[in-house]
Amino acid sequence: MTDNEMIARAKQVFAVEIEGLEKTRDSLGASFVSAVRLILDTVSDGGIVVVSGVGKNLHVAEKMSAIFSSTGTRSIVLNPVQAMHGDLGMVSAKDVLVALSFSGESAEVNNLIPAIRRHGLKVISMTGRPDSTLASLSDIHIEIPCGKEACPFGMAPTNSTTATMAMGDALAMVLIDAQKFPVEDYAMNHPAGAIGRALVMKVTDVMRTGEHLAKVGPEATVLDALMAMTKSKGGSAVVADADGKLLGIFTDGDFRRLVSERKGMSDASDAGDAGLSSLATPMPLMSPISRFMTRSPLFVYDDAYAAELLKIFEKKRIDDLPVCDRSGRVVGLVDIQDLPKMKVL
Repeated sequence: MTDNEMIARAKQVFAVEIEGLEKTRDSLGASFVSAVRLILDTVSDGGIVVVSGVGKNLHVAEKMSAIFSSTGTRSIVLNPVQAMHGDLGMVSAKDVLVALSFSGESAEVNNLIPAIRRHGLKVISMTGRPDSTLASLSDIHIEIPCGKEACPFGMAPTNSTTATMAMGDALAMVLIDAQKFPVEDYAMNHPAGAIGRALVMKVTDVMRTGEHLAKVGPEATVLDALMAMTKSKGGSAVVADADGKLLGIFTDGDFRRLVSERKGMSDASDAGDAGLSSLATPMPLMSPISRFMTRSPLFVYDDAYAAELLKIFEKKRIDDLPVCDRSGRVVGLVDIQDLPKMKVL
């Protein structure tokens, strides 16, 4: 194959799977809602979601169960072969089974259903065939009408497993909202890695304080602000009143823009533009910082999580964020350059 042929074939796979996801999305309806309600009843009664499949769908079951568990819906994976040799002891009548089989004719999964029912569980199935054996054995059937596989032989699970996995994600995300699962609990389930650190750490864990916080009053000069920034080794100075209430912020970016503007005015004056000559004054280092600060800047409360910082920095494209207590007093500052050091970015 040529390079172009390889890229073309890869794009074809993406196209097939995107189309499959769209078909599956558009099929959502009453059976999906019924499945959500059954799972909610199961969880509220102290039960768990048992997910099972065979072959590639066993891997999908593992991923689906992991997403459920990490987002507030307790779940386990049940290998249908091992289940028939003792692992059925892991389930109880309070639980619900989510069975995965695109054909709906996987013998290992279908043979599991009668045994599961003897344990008192209800069954939700996901298949590509509503007329399949597994669908007929289920209390609720969610169709995965994704169409053909991306495999040239039409056999290797590709499109079907992607769509089934997406359906599991949809269930998990709807359950988060339905159960009002809080971010604090999500953080408790993710104590390691950057995600966990961002969710567990508070703003107070990453903000600059003390000698590392450049803070001046509104009567301070531009030079005072620059000196405070230099001393704190930071890129900004917060401006606060006598009670510590946030008034504004002045950044090194503001200073660079001020220098650039003054230079432009000076250049225009040198070129003989009399209209600008009065503006071509020296850098106002002794002028009050209140003339040049950004008033009422964005800030974050000190009881916020580091994850909120990441959202603000990403959305607003800023580098420095004051931190205030609930009375509006400045207690710190977060510099985006500090986040990688804290391993939350």
